[in-house]
Amino acid sequence: MKDTEIIIPVKVAAYEELEASDRRLVDLAREATHRSYAPYSRFRVGAAILLDNGETITGANQENVAYPSGTCAERTACYYAHATYPEAKFVTIAVAARDTDGKEVAQPIAPCGACRQALLEYETLAGHDVRVILTGAKEMFILPSVKSLLPFAFTEFD
Repeated sequence: MKDTEIIIPVKVAAYEELEASDRRLVDLAREATHRSYAPYSRFRVGAAILLDNGETITGANQENVAYPSGTCAERTACYYAHATYPEAKFVTIAVAARDTDGKEVAQPIAPCGACRQALLEYETLAGHDVRVILTGAKEMFILPSVKSLLPFAFTEFD
């Protein structure tokens, strides 16, 4: 038996340090939080996905009293992106959230496990790493790939 470590590279940056294209994606994810339908949790999440055709698709979490019939912002965005532009590949996804008081979360939040697995499917389909920007009020976490969020991912190709 041996021990091993998994090291996940994460860049931490202030909004002002982001490139203009990343700031735009973060802005769109933050804006998408306002289109959330979250009457039960009151936790509003928005996502924005940049595609390789230059289009950006956004999504927001959509709750339903018949839990778990709702869907997260990340899956709303990724399913709509692929349904609308099936040939386009994902490049970057940004995720933002507002707490139950409507304020942007202080620390970046990460997608749930189901969203991580769904996003990984589209990273695999793209054939390249899809950058992830997790936003907080003061700082962003930038990960090189979706797989960084799910190092022991279940994939057909492993």
